[in-house]
Amino acid sequence: MTHQKDRSSQPRIGRRHFLGGAVALGALPALASGLLMPRDARGQEAKRGGHLKLGLKGGATSDALDPATYSASVLFVIGRLWGDTLVESDPKTGAPLPSLATSWTPSTDASIWTFKIRNDVRFHDGSKMTVADIVATLKRHADKNSQSGALGLMASIASIEEKAGDLVLTLSEGNADLPLLLTDYHLIIQPKGGVENPAAAVGTGPYILKSFEPGVRATFEKNPKDWRSDRGFVDSVEILVINDNTARVAALASGQVHFVNSIDPKTVPMLQRAPTVSIIRNAGKGFYCFLMHCDTAPFDNSDLRLALKYAIDRQSILDKVLAGYGTIGNDYPVNSNYPLAPTDIEQRPYDPHKAAFYFKKSGLDRPILLRTSDAAFPGAVDAAILFQQSARKSGITIDVKREPEDGYWTNVWNKQPFCASFWGGRPTQDSRYSTSYLSTAEWNDTHFKQPDFDKLVLHARSELDEAKRKVLYRQLALMVRDDGGLILPVFNDNIMASSKTLKGYVDDIGNDMSNGYVATRVWLDA
Repeated sequence: MTHQKDRSSQPRIGRRHFLGGAVALGALPALASGLLMPRDARGQEAKRGGHLKLGLKGGATSDALDPATYSASVLFVIGRLWGDTLVESDPKTGAPLPSLATSWTPSTDASIWTFKIRNDVRFHDGSKMTVADIVATLKRHADKNSQSGALGLMASIASIEEKAGDLVLTLSEGNADLPLLLTDYHLIIQPKGGVENPAAAVGTGPYILKSFEPGVRATFEKNPKDWRSDRGFVDSVEILVINDNTARVAALASGQVHFVNSIDPKTVPMLQRAPTVSIIRNAGKGFYCFLMHCDTAPFDNSDLRLALKYAIDRQSILDKVLAGYGTIGNDYPVNSNYPLAPTDIEQRPYDPHKAAFYFKKSGLDRPILLRTSDAAFPGAVDAAILFQQSARKSGITIDVKREPEDGYWTNVWNKQPFCASFWGGRPTQDSRYSTSYLSTAEWNDTHFKQPDFDKLVLHARSELDEAKRKVLYRQLALMVRDDGGLILPVFNDNIMASSKTLKGYVDDIGNDMSNGYVATRVWLDA
């Protein structure tokens, strides 16, 4: 992600550049590695050695190591430590970069992709990584019974096979974004696809998992046979799950950890006064939201959904919960950090009169239960209370129920019909919609299921004309905004903090915590 600034100045990757330049970029792994070589502000080369400790929010006792099931922050970082995907993304532009795949070539209609694969990589168990392992991994995530978080992304892949030592993916329709879809953090390459033991956490990553206590702690040691030289500067990594915001800040201030995520904006002024602490602030694609299940009463009523969208005071949440660290949302899940994002859709205002009109039209005459927890996002309980207060002016009664933080992502999110949630960014608009809005998506957490929408996603995916595709994405945004169950008040800036002894942090437009790679990109100057 990039530091907060005028987002219109951020670089974009065009469609023609992608099709023409991706192959060239993939053929230059040395250059790609150099793009990620960390330096501090003085140009100091990375130092090696030491024990890195991260204090992270976003872990639970129900966490499991099968990457197909990964969600929330702790498992996101854990996966980046022990595993690799075929492709990575450039931190500044989001363009595809080589990883386990060294290059890729599309057919003229982008429906057949051929990937060259590294032949010098070994798994942590000593076995050599082969194309067969990659085929088995992708097939596992594409299996409709896999419950993989990447299932929606894999739906358009008709065949996955090895040909003459290359990986060949044949799609049901063209998709110029395919390499970027393969950056998804669920798609970690595992021996034999991880079919027999998906939770073994054996991969090709820069660190080897040594211990894992769900919701408590995970430890890693440097992989001595790592295939790259620009990652993994410390000897060992320890992740401590610290979901309590006060405890997490105290752990950093006292020197118990070197890095913490998910800083409550209200604590930033205090941390800025601490002589040993640095604030890290990134703008990106993530957002704070409230989710309604479109197929569950009373939220199966479109008038009620519109009433609630008009009943939320977005500016109040931005000012009071995020302290201004973000931008206003408009009930569709993309912002200007996505290429081809719509920029001319009218902003939905806070309008108590319209909210009252649609609420009366819905026929509902009872309170609405909203479940929330600060596990969803920093200040989620406060945001729910602000929502409750702004809705009251429209005659809408929202009962707020605070849920336990532990287990929120397994017991509440995607199960209860109205709750607070958070989404990090995705590489492309296609992956954003495919992950959580296609009818078949495992993580369709608003239960938004419209055949016309599904067809339009597929149309946009295969449309190679950039101007036409932008029009299609605008239509998709309007469908979600006007008919869906997403209430998106704000896109959040990511606020993290570190000890001043931690160096080399890489801003990454992909997501917070350096797109999950924080532990593999930084070093300790102490």
